[in-house]
Amino acid sequence: MAVELEKYQDILAELGEHASEVLRASWDEAARVFTPRGLENGYLKGAASLKSLGRGTDLVVSFIQSAPAVARELGEDAVHDMLAAGIKMYSKTSATVIAAMFSSSPVAATRLGDPELFRAYLHLLDMLLAQAPRGVRPMLDHLGILLGQLTLGGLRRWALWGAQAHKTDFDGQAKYFALESPESMGILQKERKGTLFIDVQRRIGMYLRALWGRDFFMRPTSGDFERREGYRPSIEGYIIHLPDAYDDLVWLAPSGEETRISGIALYRASAAHAACHQVYTTHQFDSAGLSAMQMTLVGLVEDARVEAIALKRFPGLGQIWLPLHTATPASGNDAAPLMARLARALLDPEYFDDHPWVAMGRQMFSEQQNRLRSPEWAREVGLHLAAEIQQLGVVYSGTADLPDIPYRDDNRYMWEFADVREVGQVIAGVTTQQIRKYVSVMEMVNAIDVPGAGDDANEIWVLSSEFFRDEEPTSLNQQEGREPPPEPYHYPEWDYQMQLERPGWCTVLEKRAKSGALEIIDEIVAKHKPVIGRLKYLIEALQPQGVQRLRKQEDGDEIDLNAAVRAMIEMRMGEQPDLRIMMRNVRKVRDLSVLLLIDLSESTNDPVLGSESTVLQLAREATVLLADALNKIGDPFAIHGFDSNGRHDVEYFRYKDFGAAYNDRAKSRLAGMSGQLSTRMGAAIRHAGSILKRQPSNKKLLLVITDGEPADNDVRDPQYLRYDAKKAVEELTQIGISPYCLSLDPRADQYVSRIFGANNYVVLDQVQRLPEKLPMLYMGLTR
Repeated sequence: MAVELEKYQDILAELGEHASEVLRASWDEAARVFTPRGLENGYLKGAASLKSLGRGTDLVVSFIQSAPAVARELGEDAVHDMLAAGIKMYSKTSATVIAAMFSSSPVAATRLGDPELFRAYLHLLDMLLAQAPRGVRPMLDHLGILLGQLTLGGLRRWALWGAQAHKTDFDGQAKYFALESPESMGILQKERKGTLFIDVQRRIGMYLRALWGRDFFMRPTSGDFERREGYRPSIEGYIIHLPDAYDDLVWLAPSGEETRISGIALYRASAAHAACHQVYTTHQFDSAGLSAMQMTLVGLVEDARVEAIALKRFPGLGQIWLPLHTATPASGNDAAPLMARLARALLDPEYFDDHPWVAMGRQMFSEQQNRLRSPEWAREVGLHLAAEIQQLGVVYSGTADLPDIPYRDDNRYMWEFADVREVGQVIAGVTTQQIRKYVSVMEMVNAIDVPGAGDDANEIWVLSSEFFRDEEPTSLNQQEGREPPPEPYHYPEWDYQMQLERPGWCTVLEKRAKSGALEIIDEIVAKHKPVIGRLKYLIEALQPQGVQRLRKQEDGDEIDLNAAVRAMIEMRMGEQPDLRIMMRNVRKVRDLSVLLLIDLSESTNDPVLGSESTVLQLAREATVLLADALNKIGDPFAIHGFDSNGRHDVEYFRYKDFGAAYNDRAKSRLAGMSGQLSTRMGAAIRHAGSILKRQPSNKKLLLVITDGEPADNDVRDPQYLRYDAKKAVEELTQIGISPYCLSLDPRADQYVSRIFGANNYVVLDQVQRLPEKLPMLYMGLTR
């Protein structure tokens, strides 16, 4: 090798003594990964061209040292791309930044693992030099940490957020890209993916080799980089393309139990399915003249065929595929749910589906069990199913109606076939969590005289019962115990000026609600006895009646004998009979959950004009009447309250939770309500929404009672928290929660309609009528 290098004495002389020594030290490795042409044209002449820029030796040395590692990971074409990017940066930035780009390129090549993704990464650097020039160098210094937690798409969104947020703040820009600001860490946490392909590629490759005894070539594809495509696996030629990251899949089963599929399990399922196509799809399907629906159904049948072959040989594959089929008859009868139901029926023999189209598909597939190795029949079955589903009047969209089966590829392989056998912890550091250790009485006695530890103690000792010292009437917990610090919940906040979301900006702390005297609640009930009497009939009308029999129906479940006899009499008398002689049984139920969220800011302690009561007292009275009505109607409900003392301390109180009884304990908490501090409404709405969305009801209502506009002691711009509350309301609406506001501020029309929408609020001019109006309002909203 040294002899070959000596042929290029002119280049060695041009590079200088230091760069030549580095080149000689790197030559053996370069010769192993570059072709002869690549050594001369890409490696040597590339180093010489960088030297001719006149930007010093460090730039050349970093290229010489990094290029072999990039070529080893991605091929020598990636080195040409890296060199071209460095020369393009020449007029935009310093040699130090270009050298840092070269030095960090082996990390990028290793973590991205694909030449196309590496090219897109270089393009991102070029874009950042125009938008955030001060941030490129610190980002390159931390590239290993960033790509260890982010996909390329996540890195792009993280970087562009910082560039936009700190467009003119150069110090903030440098801190953001150096991972030294809270916003930087928050966006990093938000964009972080569950399982990166590069971390599991070797394990997945060994898994496939253990099954089929051959190698499969896999590459990552950045499904979320530019067009947000590529989340579905694909096969091109002899390469399996898998998403560069998979988040854990989480959904609620019909029983209400949470089901979780890990990212590594998704990779196994996706890779195994794609390998089935490469091994068992030996026939190219002709797509000429086929519609999108026909191609989708032919592909669905072919997917089932190759999986059925694999399951005969490896029955255990069913354990990784079956949990990812979640369609049921309750999923619906549109195109995508029907196809997902058929896919599950073809794979799972224990799945029952009485839809005639699904049953027909399962029957046709089962008739071909002796011909699984012959792919020709998959086209015939798929086309027959397409014709039948069109007869049902099902409308299909090639882009919107894709079956929700996350591990299956897009089937381009079966239409664009080539026979491959012929081709040969966030940086934040580790934090020690406190351990709650359950100990015996003797262990507690032996350690009781040790000075008490603070909130930073590694262990909290817990007894199953209260502990009393000798001859002391009160327990140790009553004497020295403290309420444990609440677990923080972090929520984003919308900055309307930057038009960006500040991730993890607000902290909600759930505080224990104080108890009050039950006599307060009894007095409220006695005071409003006339109102309770008027509500009685409304409550009875809203109570679910179970199964009701509706008579005089044209269509129904059974004949109404009385109506049929009357119709026969009318016919005998020559009169026109009433043909409504059927009965229908209808089940009357209310599928609704409601969360009442009360503003508990300091202003609620102000007296109401023309009344001796404060706003808080009237809100408590209204809540008691509404809770009594809801308890009788049977709707699941919760009563919560909030106040705030800056973005890091939004206090949240649960007076009555879903599933908890409305008993003396809940009433005593309502009696202990107090008003204090400020009103950071957006964070409280988001937290209430996170609680309400877990309810299984189809309809969910968030009813907010407030006496003023959003405000807090660390915000000076009056519009800031209004826009954030509006954004929070929009987020809840998108997930199926209906927010509604009852405002006690006579000036609320100026802002509350912008926050909640024109038809989603009411302003109560006479606050003293709140106890009467709130139950009436609820019954009107839910009738």
